[in-house]
Amino acid sequence: MAKPQCRAHHELTATSAQRRALLRDVVGLGIAAVGGLFFSPLVRANGLEVGQPAPPLVLNTLDGHSIATRDLLGQVILVTFWATWCEPCREELPLFSAYASLHAPQGLRVLGFSLDGPEALPKVRAVAATLSFPVGLLGNPYAGAYGRIWRIPVSFVIDRAGRLAHNGWHDEQQPWTKEQLQRVVDPLLLHTA
Repeated sequence: MAKPQCRAHHELTATSAQRRALLRDVVGLGIAAVGGLFFSPLVRANGLEVGQPAPPLVLNTLDGHSIATRDLLGQVILVTFWATWCEPCREELPLFSAYASLHAPQGLRVLGFSLDGPEALPKVRAVAATLSFPVGLLGNPYAGAYGRIWRIPVSFVIDRAGRLAHNGWHDEQQPWTKEQLQRVVDPLLLHTA
């Protein structure tokens, strides 16, 4: 008679161990999921991958035009997110402007998305008047598959074939420098579509 009791005890112990393991796995997955929501901007950016097709963006410019990145195939595109109140952005924008002017004949397009609200439109217009590339208001901090723009400045580069060539979420240095432009963008300008 002791044997069935031992078997029942063994089965109960095995079942309890299985339940604990299952509970541990479920709790672990829940923690991983919550951690991903709060701590991984790449998850929110839908897994942008260099070498893969760049997600589309449309810049609604201050002068009323729309420029879609998909319409710029064959050109190298530098997309930058900035704001008038962001000092590193204000350092970076003149560099991008000069670089864009110099390399426009090689097929470089820079698109500037301001995170400023409509109330700051006069300030945005004042900054835009000093730049050689089109600027528009983003409208909200979400930029499609690029995710929530939670840090600025942040910039992305799209090659002539429409593939993401540089993921700004991985940048450790802000703002961009002339050397970074030469390292990231110059090689793309040398290749024609």
